[in-house]
Amino acid sequence: MADNIARVFADAIAPDPARPLLTWYDDATGERTELSGATLANWVAKTANLLVDEAGVAPGDPVGVLLPPHWQTAAVLLGCWSAKTTVVDRPTPVDVLFTAVDRVDEAARWPAGERYALALDPFALPMRQVPAGCADFVGAVRGHGDHFTPYPSGGEADAALLARARARAAELGLRAGDRLLVDVTRHPDPVDWLLAPLTAGASVVACAHPDPTRLPSRTETEKTTHTLP
Repeated sequence: MADNIARVFADAIAPDPARPLLTWYDDATGERTELSGATLANWVAKTANLLVDEAGVAPGDPVGVLLPPHWQTAAVLLGCWSAKTTVVDRPTPVDVLFTAVDRVDEAARWPAGERYALALDPFALPMRQVPAGCADFVGAVRGHGDHFTPYPSGGEADAALLARARARAAELGLRAGDRLLVDVTRHPDPVDWLLAPLTAGASVVACAHPDPTRLPSRTETEKTTHTLP
């Protein structure tokens, strides 16, 4: 059983890279974004290359992630794990910090080397105004390579995270080919909305600020098999 998150991700998309892997909704904004395994893998590779080639991180280096659940957050997290960095979400010195634009003031309390801000635009458009002291993640990541070869072994936290994810997947009864609908406003832990489905070979429909009146039809249109309300 793989204890490497990058390997688990690769195994999850291998059977059909073109199938929808992560579908993102935000009912507060009307956003819907659907990524195939291949598309998400492209974003993950670019993020990992940005970390290694531009930010100069090495395996084990700490990287801060101050981001809400979002499809771009999935790319950042999987890119960090592919580059074998240690992801942290509490103020501590880090080599790289990824922050949402609405958390820049909070991010300023973190001692950090490189800082990347994310507007989390529905179409991944570059920011018109980049916060002082930060680079625009979308603008920076697009110039990096589409392929990244992960390290043979996972990071220090991979085994523990995957153990939690497998336990969650078993609790939910997830199997390969299933499709999980998750209210990420109530379940923001990436173990719930990202890693648990990946360990089971399932796909996910992640909903922020879900409108309860839309959920029944969404279950039907997205052909979900399990729900984490």
